[in-house]
Formats: sequence, structure tokens, C-alpha cells
Amino acid sequence: MPNLILADLTAEIEANVRRALHEDVGSGDITAQLIPAERLATATIITREDCVIAGTAWVDAVFRQLDPRVAVHWQLRDGEHASANQPLFHLEGPARSLLTGERSALNFLQMLSAVATRANQLVGLVAGTQVKLLDTRKTLPGLRLAQKYAVTCGGAHNHRIGLYDAFLIKENHIAACGGIAEAVRAAHGIAPGKPVEIEVESLDELQQALDAGADIIMLDELSLADMREGVRLTAGRAKLEASGGINESTLRTIAETGVDYISIGAMTKEVKAVDLSMRLSI
Repeated sequence: MPNLILADLTAEIEANVRRALHEDVGSGDITAQLIPAERLATATIITREDCVIAGTAWVDAVFRQLDPRVAVHWQLRDGEHASANQPLFHLEGPARSLLTGERSALNFLQMLSAVATRANQLVGLVAGTQVKLLDTRKTLPGLRLAQKYAVTCGGAHNHRIGLYDAFLIKENHIAACGGIAEAVRAAHGIAPGKPVEIEVESLDELQQALDAGADIIMLDELSLADMREGVRLTAGRAKLEASGGINESTLRTIAETGVDYISIGAMTKEVKAVDLSMRLSI
């Protein structure tokens, strides 16, 4: 499974930030106009809770697009752990610009750091096993690449990015195609070289998928015993992914069955923004 790297995201970051500033600033920050245009200020941004940082490039882009005179001085990099009340970065520049950019910048940082923190917590639960934790397409509209990047900052991995870069053949696809073998055969014909993953709900369907030549087989809510047997039957002929109904209490046990991947929508879907605060000094 591919992992996004920041160098691939430059255009996406700029577009994310343009939309955020248009949404928030619109025709202009009328409250900031209370402050004299020439007044300079500094600001320190802290986290009020332990977290893993992600989203520094989005913060940089906010102030770069808003006012290039603002200097951003980072104390941590993406993927690093921060403790409660620890300074994350400092700002210097026109007071108006610092205040205007505050909310857009912190919105990106608090959300992406929350994803990275959640991913890191889940990765810790499977430490010592061979399994790789994968995200899903359960992301905020328009921010998929940002959230998937944050997942990698937390030490987890990316599943397919969208509907275009890999096949994921599910129950309804199988039914419409006429069976597992037919679906896999059609996928290989449509886009040779693209990964073909198929969802199965029993060991019989697993065997069919193996015989059809699937690259990855998703074990949808199989029992632990069936997962272990599935690993034995597969014997390395395909990668196995566990999915469905997985939570913190079951994660470790599933990882120990020997599956290659576990996909968890909660890494991007069920996160609570990190509590950040900006302190301004004139």
C-alpha cells in the first residue's frame, strides 16, 4: 500500500488553504481592521494536550498566502510528539495578519494532529506484530489527501486513495459480475497492473479469491478462528486484510492472527480535534 509524502501534496495544500481562507476571510477581516495596519506582534501557539503533530505545511501555507511578511518558527516537525502546554510554533509579523490567519491555521493543525495522534495510538496497540494498519475512504470531503498524510505521520499506512488507483471488489460488485472469479478476471482485464482486492465473507469465498488470483483479500467480519485458518490457507499467495467491526479491544487479537493488514475507518472518521491555543503579544 502506498504512503503519501509531503512533496506530492504541494498543489493540494495550496488549494486546501485557498479554499479555507476564502471561506473564513471572504472579502476581508473587518475585526482585524480595528488594529493599526503598521502594528507588529508575536504569537506563540501551544497544545493543551499530548499529541502527535501533523499539518505544519498547511499552517505555513496559510500565512504565506495571507501575508508573506509573517514569519513562522516551528519547534516540532510532523510526526513528533508534543506534551500538554508545549509550544509548537511562534509567529512574527503584522498583528492583523496573525489574527486573521489564526483560525484557518489552527483548524488544519488541530484536525490533522488529531488524526496523527489517533493513528499513533492504534499503531501502539499492535506493536510487535507484523500487521500494518490502514486508513479508509471515510474522510472529510475535500481533505482526503490531508487526512491520509496525517495517518502516515502517526505511523499507520494508506489504503487506496480513491476509486481510481486500486480495485476493491465488494459483495454487490461480485453479484453484478456473476461471481468472484468473473469479477477478478474482469478487473485484471480493465486495468492490468492495478492492485485487485476482493472482499470475502467465508473461507469458501477466500479459496475462490485465491484461485482467481486476487492480490489482496479482505476478510469481512470473519471469526478469529476463520482468520487464522485463512492465513494458513493463503500461505503467502495473497495479502490478507481484516476489516469490519474492529475496535481497540479487538485490534491486538486480530493482529495476532497473522493477517497482513487491518483497515480502520476510525483513524480518520472518529477523531476529536487537538486543543490548541494562540497567545498574542504586541
